[in-house]
Amino acid sequence: MRSLKIISLFILSCLLGAHVAQAQSSSATNVASKKEGKAKPAVQASTAKSQKKNEASKAVVADTELALAPQELSIAERVHVGQLPCELGATVRMTADANAPGYFNLQGKGYKYRMRPVTTSTGAIRLEDEKAGAVWLQLANKSMLMDQKNGRRLADECAHPDQVAVANDMKVNPPPALIDVSSPAASVQR
Repeated sequence: MRSLKIISLFILSCLLGAHVAQAQSSSATNVASKKEGKAKPAVQASTAKSQKKNEASKAVVADTELALAPQELSIAERVHVGQLPCELGATVRMTADANAPGYFNLQGKGYKYRMRPVTTSTGAIRLEDEKAGAVWLQLANKSMLMDQKNGRRLADECAHPDQVAVANDMKVNPPPALIDVSSPAASVQR
């Protein structure tokens, strides 16, 4: 019971403190509006402060973006960039960010993502935009863009000319099946 009283007093004091702060800021606004000559520099100063704050936060984001592991940078070297045609006439544009090595900008109809490489156990090239939930998978013969948050594909069968060559080669010389039941070594007699 005593802890409940302490908690309620704490909440009440927080609410009162917020109310007093709001009253002080509104009275300061009223005083500033009465003195029109001084209102403009105050607005300019606050605008300058907010711009500096935004620049500082962007610098912090840029510093955290630049922290890619050597393994992730090696993945980024193998990403196909350019205008990539996809199925159903869609296209995506993958461009490398010159200011942040290893990062890519991916644009398509109705979306724009900031992608970074992620290591995989399969060897597939995977780029992610963690905030938006977008994943770009690049295989030897095609690439696809998926929206993990909504569980759907945004673009499929996107292909760089190098991937088109591999896909055509796979049609002529198909890779071996994962489970080959036609070979005599696969069938075991009991």
